[in-house]
Amino acid sequence: MKRSDDSEREKRRKRRRLLRELGEQRIPYLSPTDPGFQELWDSSYAGLALRQYGCLPDGLHNKVQSALVTLHRHGCLLRDLVRVRDRDVFTAVSRVLVGQAGYTYRYLDTRLFTIPWHCEGENGQRDDKEKPCCDSDLRDACKTLWELNQFFCMDVQQQQTNVRGVKRSRSDTENSEDTSGEGPCKENVTDSLKDEKKENVERLEEEEEEEEEEDSGQGCSHSSPPSSTMPPANTGLVQFNVTLINYMDPIAMTQLKEEPYYGMGKMAVGWHHDENLVPLSPVAVYSYSCPVEPKIEGVTEKDGEGQSKEKETNTEGGGTSKDEGEKEGESSKKLEVDKEKTCWRVGLKVAWDIHTPGLALPLQSGDCYYMTDDLNRTHQHCVLAGDTPRFSSTHRVAQCCTGTLDYIEKRCSEALENLHTNAETNTKSLCSLLPSTLQHIEDIHNEVEFEWLRQYWFQGRRYARFCSWWTKPMEKLEKDWKEMERMTQLLLAVVEDENTAQENRREMADVLLNALTDRQQHRQTWRDRCQSSLAQTLPPEEAPVDRPYWSNEDPDVPLPFDLSDIISRVESLLWRM
Repeated sequence: MKRSDDSEREKRRKRRRLLRELGEQRIPYLSPTDPGFQELWDSSYAGLALRQYGCLPDGLHNKVQSALVTLHRHGCLLRDLVRVRDRDVFTAVSRVLVGQAGYTYRYLDTRLFTIPWHCEGENGQRDDKEKPCCDSDLRDACKTLWELNQFFCMDVQQQQTNVRGVKRSRSDTENSEDTSGEGPCKENVTDSLKDEKKENVERLEEEEEEEEEEDSGQGCSHSSPPSSTMPPANTGLVQFNVTLINYMDPIAMTQLKEEPYYGMGKMAVGWHHDENLVPLSPVAVYSYSCPVEPKIEGVTEKDGEGQSKEKETNTEGGGTSKDEGEKEGESSKKLEVDKEKTCWRVGLKVAWDIHTPGLALPLQSGDCYYMTDDLNRTHQHCVLAGDTPRFSSTHRVAQCCTGTLDYIEKRCSEALENLHTNAETNTKSLCSLLPSTLQHIEDIHNEVEFEWLRQYWFQGRRYARFCSWWTKPMEKLEKDWKEMERMTQLLLAVVEDENTAQENRREMADVLLNALTDRQQHRQTWRDRCQSSLAQTLPPEEAPVDRPYWSNEDPDVPLPFDLSDIISRVESLLWRM
């Protein structure tokens, strides 16, 4: 399902208005080293809660970090080939979906299929030789992520009673700077952070569109922001059903874009709302930066030693003058700011607002943060690249009313109830010819082919190398789909039979024509995607497969792959009626 034209137009209208208001200046943003940071967090970003490294149970950090590395070493983290404004692009981030067995997560016209948690009480699929669907290392890694998920379910529930949560304490120096009681003056901060380099508004608009849609990879292909309708608050226990594991290596991500509104730095993930989530549900994120010694721009190890010795000399000489102290303080703050920018950070802003300063929160390895209450609905967030590779495990309550294996299997059963097989002759016929029933069946037919089978073979089947859980279900779905092809053939025969005296024959022909036209269009789109220049760059084990695909002589499929001749026949029939 593509984003609606109306929502796209509305987004672009808002963006143009925002950029016109902004003009040639940058919006201010605050970090922990800035005066007023805590006040801004409390007043404008209260739904954000930070849980520092020590909040997790003993031993869980090491297990989680080992699990993430295991997924990476198995080759499970892959870049997705997604659809943005009718063109294919690779995500900058490599990812894999882990979660409840049989669940999927859809974003940017792409459906991801879970590798199961393998938690207690969950029955893993087995292949024809009764082997487990995953090897033991991968099962253990997924089970560890389930343990982290269980901790988040309980901890987020507690945090939601106090949405401000546990926030990183500020230094004594920062506290002393804020004793005047004056919070951040938006006008003054805006003036002080004027853009040093003029930016072209049209270029910013184009970049922002690409950043939100191409790099986010955090939502689905539905409209953004999520619906403003406020459903009743969810008072039950939070139940995260999937986690999207991301891996980002800033060295390998060679074309990172600068954050365009605030000047926050390079973005690994652009501004976005997390989408395809249960409304008002929280999001929990675990951040793990791989252990590489961080580098601070402009300061070498030798420089650092020199500065330390200089401090010692000054101290031994009886202290420093006021001017020297101020310079030292400025230098120390600059070093702290530079060090902050080498960390991975999450950036937040109030959606479509240029008056409220943004927030940039540094993340130490092992830190977690929660987006609670309606923060994801009213705000947008981005991920600002640090100097070292980083994993994130983003736990969410995915909106899976149409995205589970149980759901699509029930839909198949509904459709096949209209197919009758004569026990004696083994001939097949349609039970009902009501146009509404036929429309319902053809909708299911298209849903199975384009939302499940082709999505799976386009890139979901890549994971069959590591986990065979989806192999049998997809075989069953393809078998059901072939039966639906027979049902379409039976409907075509009824419509073309001149002796058919059905009063609703024209209505049946309309239903058939619409279904076939839609099917032909989608098949061509998927065929083009599988043969695109980007798809051709992938190794064979990751390359998209154009499946289902068959020749006209295939006895298993009663209708041809190319439906253009049949469409012409039905159109001619309607003209004659």
